[in-house]
Amino acid sequence: MKKLLAVCLSLGMAFNSLAEPASKESVEKLMALTGASDMGKQMIGQMLPAMKQMLPDAPPAFWQNVAEEVNMDEMVALVVPVYQKHLSEEDVQAMLGFFSTSAGKKLISVQPAIMQESMMIGQQWGQQLFMRAKQKYDATAPAAKATN
Repeated sequence: MKKLLAVCLSLGMAFNSLAEPASKESVEKLMALTGASDMGKQMIGQMLPAMKQMLPDAPPAFWQNVAEEVNMDEMVALVVPVYQKHLSEEDVQAMLGFFSTSAGKKLISVQPAIMQESMMIGQQWGQQLFMRAKQKYDATAPAAKATN
């Protein structure tokens, strides 16, 4: 039975590796359709304030020039292989089909709000977990110290 399972798993991995890798063009189309290709703009918006702190003497015109020189195609080219690593051409084509539907377009439009709200909830949840762990630790710490 174990040998049969091993053979089945091996065949499954072999068939999976035979899947046609996603083409650069289809990944770029998917990224454009879903807005993922705009992530470079968002990243620059988040990175510039940190950069400005590291170079506080640089004038505003310098930072404006830096922002204008950013080539978003460069970021897309760096990310395409990540998509290709995890998605087949069949996967990307199915996604392109979905994201072209009204439900897919709706998901694209609300995804940033979902992510932002989810991140805030995740931070609050993490803080609650820490507080519970701290309370548990505080309640047991005196007992642990007394036995040492």
